[in-house]
Amino acid sequence: MTTPYSVAAMLKRISHTFIHVLDQDEALDFYVGKLGMVVHTDADLGVMRFLTVNFHDQPDVELVLMVPGPPAYDDGTAAQIRELMAKGAAGGGVILVTDNCRETYDSLRAAGVEFTQEPTDRFYGTDCALRDPFGNPIRFTQPPDGPIVVPSAEEVAQS
Repeated sequence: MTTPYSVAAMLKRISHTFIHVLDQDEALDFYVGKLGMVVHTDADLGVMRFLTVNFHDQPDVELVLMVPGPPAYDDGTAAQIRELMAKGAAGGGVILVTDNCRETYDSLRAAGVEFTQEPTDRFYGTDCALRDPFGNPIRFTQPPDGPIVVPSAEEVAQS
């Protein structure tokens, strides 16, 4: 029998993560045109378009921009996911890293990106929040200069 430790020793890294989108071309406009990612893979597989993006400096981690549907989901399940997405009640999210949260925020706002939260200083750095055109939550964070000191539950409750 394999123990969890030995399985973890075999698994090495995350290569892909998925986010649901309703229109892949609109997703490209956002993730490439506004956030500065690049297309890694754009393949017509017949039954689906396999579309991934990533950052130049991180080519080994791809964000799959996936339209809910076959072959991953049957038509009924895909329709339910699309309905939940339209309400902003479904979808994955990502947290991105930036060297300057406030500057990135200002630049993206100038490019027409709508934010749900302005840059805020937190114990883990400065971050803010937005949603992509399909309602998926995105945060980007500027890590602190020094080590992260996690507050106690009491300290969080007081703030």
